[in-house]
Amino acid sequence: MKPRSLVFDLFGDYLRYRGGAVRLRDLVALTGCFDVPESTVRVVAARMRKEGWLDSRREGRETVYELTEASWRLLDEGRARIFARAPGPWDGRWHMVIYSVPEADRALREQLRKRLSWLGFGLLSASVWISPHDRVAEVRESFADHTSVRLDALHARSEGAAADRDMAVRSWDLTALNKDYAELLDRYRPRLAGYRAGELRGRDALVERMHLIHDYRLLPFRDPDLPPELLPQDWVGRAAHEVFLEAHGLLRAEAEAYVDRLIGGSGAGN
Repeated sequence: MKPRSLVFDLFGDYLRYRGGAVRLRDLVALTGCFDVPESTVRVVAARMRKEGWLDSRREGRETVYELTEASWRLLDEGRARIFARAPGPWDGRWHMVIYSVPEADRALREQLRKRLSWLGFGLLSASVWISPHDRVAEVRESFADHTSVRLDALHARSEGAAADRDMAVRSWDLTALNKDYAELLDRYRPRLAGYRAGELRGRDALVERMHLIHDYRLLPFRDPDLPPELLPQDWVGRAAHEVFLEAHGLLRAEAEAYVDRLIGGSGAGN
């Protein structure tokens, strides 16, 4: 678990609910549970401030770091992708984005590709991305200020169920993703009984819950949340999601109580 990812996860799962701010000494104490040195935490926090993910202010002799608006948006989007699943049946429509970016703007093109992937679109063919969910508005909003980006959107149906499944297989590596979901299931499903029995307390519950989040959170960003009719018959992604939700909930009380004891309850500025 990299220190930068750890800091983001601590803000995303704990500190955002305690005002979105934390004293540096409290952040050091939290990351110390994962054996991250204070010097590393200081460097990571300063770097995240420089990149626009954190702001800092002084409270007497204390340095306080707090989330920026960009970080709040990122965490909100991230939480939705990690915890939510599309409700209701699929209406059979694909939502397609076709983009054009000048050859000289390679960095912008890569940024666009990452954003499309983050939103759950899959690459069907060169510059053509598809999703069963209508997130075209989010793509347009993300690049509204980039006049060199041309986005064309289509909403259409395929020739039938077989074509839909073929498009899904071509657009996402479902085999590799399913394998990773299965490995997560093998790792955490046997631990549920211990979680239910309350075997992990205090710091151990916090550390376990953070490792659970770290191990799981990257999978939903590779997962387009396809409707059942487009998934392989042996798909275990939904089962892995349910195990994650249960484990995350079972560890919550002990982990959050320990965070409150460690940083003095409600966090900085509250």
